[in-house]
Amino acid sequence: MPGTNLTREEAQTRAALLSVESYIVDLDIAPRTDAVETTFASTTTIRFACTDPGATTFADLVGATVHSITLNGRSLEPATAYADSRITLEGLAADNELVVVADCAYSNTGEGLHRFVDPVDDRVYLYSQFEVPDARRVFTTFEQPDLKSVFTFNVTAPSHWVVVSNAPTPDPVDLGNGNSVWNFPETKKMSTYITAIVAGEYHGEFDTYVGKFGEIPLGHYCRQSIKEHMDTAELVKLTKQSFEFFEEQFDYPYPFGKYDQLYVPEYNMGAMENAGCVTLRDEYLPRSRQPRSFFEFRTSVITHEMAHMWFGDLVTMKWWDDLWLNESFAEWACYWCEANATDFDDAWTGFANARKQTGYRADQLPSTHPIAADNVDLHAVEVNFDMITYAKGASVLKQLVAWVGLDPFLAGLRQYFKDFAFGNPEFSDLLAALEKSSGRELQSWAQEWLQTAGVNTLTPSFELDAEGNYSAFAVRQSAHADWPTLRRHRLGIGMYDEVDGRLVRRDYVEVDVEGESTDVKELIGAAQPDLLLLNDEDHAYAKIRLDERSLTTAIDGLSKLDDSLARALVWGSAWDMTRDGEMRTRDWLDLVLANIGSETDAWGVTRIPASTALAVEFYSDPAGRAEQKARWESGLRELLLAAEAGSDHQLTFARSWAGAAHSDAAVDEVAGLLDGSFVVEGLAVDQDLRWALITVLAKVGRFGEAEIAAELERDKTISGKEKAAAARVSRPDADAKAAGWAAIMDPETPNETSREMVFSIFRFGQEEVLAPYLEKYLEAAEVGIDVLGFHKGSVVLEYGFPKALGTAATVERLDAWLTETKAPKGAVRYVNEARAEIVRALAARACDAS
Repeated sequence: MPGTNLTREEAQTRAALLSVESYIVDLDIAPRTDAVETTFASTTTIRFACTDPGATTFADLVGATVHSITLNGRSLEPATAYADSRITLEGLAADNELVVVADCAYSNTGEGLHRFVDPVDDRVYLYSQFEVPDARRVFTTFEQPDLKSVFTFNVTAPSHWVVVSNAPTPDPVDLGNGNSVWNFPETKKMSTYITAIVAGEYHGEFDTYVGKFGEIPLGHYCRQSIKEHMDTAELVKLTKQSFEFFEEQFDYPYPFGKYDQLYVPEYNMGAMENAGCVTLRDEYLPRSRQPRSFFEFRTSVITHEMAHMWFGDLVTMKWWDDLWLNESFAEWACYWCEANATDFDDAWTGFANARKQTGYRADQLPSTHPIAADNVDLHAVEVNFDMITYAKGASVLKQLVAWVGLDPFLAGLRQYFKDFAFGNPEFSDLLAALEKSSGRELQSWAQEWLQTAGVNTLTPSFELDAEGNYSAFAVRQSAHADWPTLRRHRLGIGMYDEVDGRLVRRDYVEVDVEGESTDVKELIGAAQPDLLLLNDEDHAYAKIRLDERSLTTAIDGLSKLDDSLARALVWGSAWDMTRDGEMRTRDWLDLVLANIGSETDAWGVTRIPASTALAVEFYSDPAGRAEQKARWESGLRELLLAAEAGSDHQLTFARSWAGAAHSDAAVDEVAGLLDGSFVVEGLAVDQDLRWALITVLAKVGRFGEAEIAAELERDKTISGKEKAAAARVSRPDADAKAAGWAAIMDPETPNETSREMVFSIFRFGQEEVLAPYLEKYLEAAEVGIDVLGFHKGSVVLEYGFPKALGTAATVERLDAWLTETKAPKGAVRYVNEARAEIVRALAARACDAS
């Protein structure tokens, strides 16, 4: 039985048979008479043509109670026609009308139509989330991206609600019973997964963008209880900057008339590119002070979703094989826009310090896969929707732009939009457009970069003459044995010398690297620099190695290097070497403590301390770990007290120091920050920082339920409830862990609350109380996705492994489980990843002990 899965072959057969003319979707989300709101009424009318009259096909509908099905005026018996999430449609005519009347279920998982009641004021908020295949949880569909159509939504809801969809919001018609109906105009042609319904007592603010193609109405929405935190002026500025940039660069009008951005609660992802109706996490409207990196990332999310309006919504993949192209393009475009159109003109540095690192990490796990994955069915899509899709894909497109040139790339892109507007092209169509505009053959490039997995390592290889000049120089390329492809790289090489106390670039050459070794004749005779930097300017996607002299220069004084992108590449290289067991953790700690206080890149300041905490707790030699933990704790305290009052550095170092606090003296000071007896000038101990401090004190056993409950009484918001849940499970107490794990595995626990607990429950230093949870995790791997659903189950399995138990004995247990298990493929993936991370940590520990 196919269940909710859909194969590519089935989709191709259905697409060849059908063309969908229109959907009319009638939703009644007004409160019902029952005490608990669990379902809503959904009536769908689909008009479609069939190329083979008399044929049979199916429509999709998940988790519904179907009251009636009518095909071309003929009633179908729901008990027989609706089974296994599909409605069988037999005896099709050339022109058809399908009407399905059903009750569908609200969600608390962030999939389908999610329902949230704000604990602050009991107001109700709904929003839809349909990617990959979840529109079929709300109305009857042909759920595949290439069966595009137009949609008319008619929504009945309480008259005082706000209702927003893809088309402009109409004036509601009063029904006289406290409810009204919103009859939305017909949409542009689009795929089911980018349709949207958002409804509830949302607060809205409005503006208009006036650009080269005319006016675009703008709306920004959020919950009533957080409207004071919606910095609308800044959001409007970013939206207008992005529109101006993309309209100019793409030379194609924004296709969907109006543009609403809605900040919604308990959201699973960062955002979703619903056409003209973008939904975003409402955590992006912070109630407490956040560092610049937070706002830089928020900007990238805003620009990412806008890029999708052209690439993904206007032109949409035929099947999910090209999902990578949607996301990789939007990811590349968002940083390109940020760097050129917003105040975050150093966005590519942040990309190198943070986002790109997630791609490198994913590409070295056993679950790595080609960027252009072979998505044979929806289950494969779910497994392959990861940082290979986003971060590696964006990095590779950045390399492609360097390879063909920005102007030819844009020329091909503009023609592609014109040729395939509102259609479903394939990657080969884009490649043909780029080949024509650039004059370069790209098929072989696509083969080596998109259809193979793994990351290459580039290492300088050289000889010096008696005067210290290069007498030979080559770039050597290697690859993991499991993914042995050696690729072509467009690569910059920078040479930096210390001059008047600064590291200054003396020379730069750009070369094409290919095969195992590439001679660089331009460097013969050049004096060896203090710092040699492969991949300077960060065109390539590859791990780079620092030679011994360059590494010494970096550890002694990376802060002497003024260029933030060059620093990011050094940071990244040193981190790779640490994770790969080629650089001792203690040397990484030296590098960080000596230089992070002077780092200027917002993402560097935020991300590098987080990486260091992992290195100290997980990668360090256990015999010397106590010493490194003490150095990290004391070093962060020094950085905190030395940081400029009120600065991002101060806030980040405060959070990092609190997280590292374990000595009695440090824990006392953490408590002092909370109660005001320890004051750091300029550091505001606001609500989010209070929860961070409370969680630390709970983690070390200083605080219990009474203190957590008292703080929750101060903060009765949904954020407060989620943070309290995280604090409770962080305690080094068997009962707290048991209660937390039970809640995590309970399908009724809301998705965001579950996520906060998963991130908090398994802590380093709590190995004794965590001992039973290796087996409990493996039990969850067997059933978690079936019990919790794909998203919640995946969060548990990806982030809920008790990493503190990472030993050689744990690897042996995982090997045995992997040999015997019949768990779903997605679950096996996460266990394999956990095993690989432990193996990596064991190698790093051995290096650190040397």
